[in-house]
Amino acid sequence: MLPFLSLFWVLAGIVILVVLNLKYKVHNIFSLLIAGIFVAIMVGIPLGKIVTVIQQGIGSIMGHLALIIIFGAIIGKFMTESGASQKIADTVIRHCGTRYLSIGLMFIGVIFGIAMFYEVAFLIAMPLVMNIAVKANIPYMKLVIPTVVGATMGHSLFPPQPGPVALISAFNADIVQVYLYGMLVILPALYCAGILLPRFLPGINRIPLNSIIKPIEEIDPQRLPSFKISILIPLIPAILMILASVVRPLAGEDSMLTQVCKLSGSAEISMLLATFTAIWFLGIKRGMTADGITQHVSKSISQIANVLFVISAGGILKQVIIDSDVGDSIVQLMSHVPFSPFIIAWLITAVIRILTGQGAVAAITSAGIVAPMIGAFDLNPALMVLAVACGSNTITLMYDGGFLLFKETFGISMKDTFKTWGLLELINSVVGLGMVMLISQFLG
Repeated sequence: MLPFLSLFWVLAGIVILVVLNLKYKVHNIFSLLIAGIFVAIMVGIPLGKIVTVIQQGIGSIMGHLALIIIFGAIIGKFMTESGASQKIADTVIRHCGTRYLSIGLMFIGVIFGIAMFYEVAFLIAMPLVMNIAVKANIPYMKLVIPTVVGATMGHSLFPPQPGPVALISAFNADIVQVYLYGMLVILPALYCAGILLPRFLPGINRIPLNSIIKPIEEIDPQRLPSFKISILIPLIPAILMILASVVRPLAGEDSMLTQVCKLSGSAEISMLLATFTAIWFLGIKRGMTADGITQHVSKSISQIANVLFVISAGGILKQVIIDSDVGDSIVQLMSHVPFSPFIIAWLITAVIRILTGQGAVAAITSAGIVAPMIGAFDLNPALMVLAVACGSNTITLMYDGGFLLFKETFGISMKDTFKTWGLLELINSVVGLGMVMLISQFLG
């Protein structure tokens, strides 16, 4: 099939997905399934093979992400209920003072974004931020923006969040490089979107607040877990993943130490260990009963069931693209376009994100399209992970879940939502891409 025709049918499938979502309010799972079947038929996948492709698509994502998503939800629940999140916020803010409050809140946002689903991190952080804004007598949006900037970037760029984990797997990227280059990418983005934007954004002090957020009932400081435990638990997966990659070349691929570190540093096992640590220190050690722990775990899983299945359904379209060789066709097409492959990957992901309103789905779908570019153009897989991740974290429209969560939480107008949420996401995304391009120049 001609490259233009392959690309046309993929775009047509995305249009069907958007129309079903927005106009007919079809649930994401059904719209993703219908769009995937449509594209599969139009690009010539045999009818007898389509069901297999669907099973492979859902299974590939479910197999990689199911436990990670479940464990992430459980960790977030225990951090919230125990006051660990409050402890992190209180400690960082106490050391930052008013002058560096924005930087401290960005740090909190990044930690929460890495450790929890974005929506969970947002809903946990915002009551803390609103309380701090009142106490410090600072316009609330000047503190909301840096916190949200940190959460969105931490969630989009770093494992063990679902999007980055799926991209690392799809591109066979080195996880240590993703973390190292990711830190280089995130710092300028945090500064531009989290520090400069609130400083120069017109009218930020006068954005009215009709918030549905109620001040949090702070837990007695004497009953809070220690800061060390509170901050260690969400960082356990990152520490174990990096340790596994560092030990491998030092101890040798076949050594027992490497095998143990490789097992403990896998996304699933590292998240399991972090979950057990959270249950022990934030549950059992604080007097929680076995029934209480079971209730927390069950409630966490039920709350993220929809997210898990929607993300898994996003793998259908990705698998269709892979099995139909549409990605190879697009590589042929892009080889004649005078743009960097990183820009092309970013554009593809950003368009899918804008159209579908799903960051993880956009990253997973885009992975099937852009993966062949890595070998064709001899690209660094870790940088491609970050380019796609930045594309999945771009400006969104009024039907995006993050957009609506931001707007409705603070009760602000559509215009003010675009001016704040929209701009911070766009700056995040563009500056992040710029840093990926800069790093790629130094790496040759």
